[in-house]
Amino acid sequence: MRKHLVIPDCQVKPGHSVQYLRWLGQYIVDKQPDVIVCIGDFADMPSLSSYDTGKKAFEGRTYKADIKAVHKAMDALTAPLVRLQNRQRKDKRKLYKPEMILTLGNHEDRIDRAINNDRKLEDLISIGDLKYEEYGWTVYPFLDVVVVDGIAYSHYFASGVMGRPITSARTLLTRKHMSCFAGHQQGRQISYSSRADGRDITAIIAGSCYEHDEDYLSSQTNQHWRGFYMLHEVNDGSFDEMAVSINYLKQKYGKKLDKSV
Repeated sequence: MRKHLVIPDCQVKPGHSVQYLRWLGQYIVDKQPDVIVCIGDFADMPSLSSYDTGKKAFEGRTYKADIKAVHKAMDALTAPLVRLQNRQRKDKRKLYKPEMILTLGNHEDRIDRAINNDRKLEDLISIGDLKYEEYGWTVYPFLDVVVVDGIAYSHYFASGVMGRPITSARTLLTRKHMSCFAGHQQGRQISYSSRADGRDITAIIAGSCYEHDEDYLSSQTNQHWRGFYMLHEVNDGSFDEMAVSINYLKQKYGKKLDKSV
């Protein structure tokens, strides 16, 4: 049986600290999950937002700054793993090399939507600018479903002819009939059921792995849970889930790692 670590939406953007991703990277090295899944919207891409165009908040946003912020964040997340692998190579030890899966989210998909809306942007910008593959991720297109050890992963799961997101963990189980993990939606939801053969199935929706508050949310709705999930004893869709908050990461790694910067 294997361990999966699932990273919900990080929504990285210029002007926000990514120190928590260094803590998360160290947690990965310490726990060494077999599979790491980044569920999408690692990048926020605010310069391509269609919702803020013309508003005061849009002023000063640039594509170049968005991409630079994503690279800085991915450097922070993967640096502990790179250091560990370099030490293992030097000492000729077995290399810890987890399976790394990234399902693109609707925020990364802003790049393709911008190109489709303005063909002059073709060959000037692309998903490749994020360089996810260069950091070791196997990247899947927005809304592709990836099944690993019996768990279906996607940024969100669509329903109906309009393809709107399923926003309830219970509905995920009744519609998809298997264990599912989705991001996209702030906070967390979890629901349980079982298959005809008695094996447990679980649906989790968790879409907030960041410290910052979102400008479009109120003081109340910004109080959602932030963190990631470890899935232990994964076997044919059955697993034991463990939520890990960013507050926990800060308490465990913050002082130690922040001093080393």
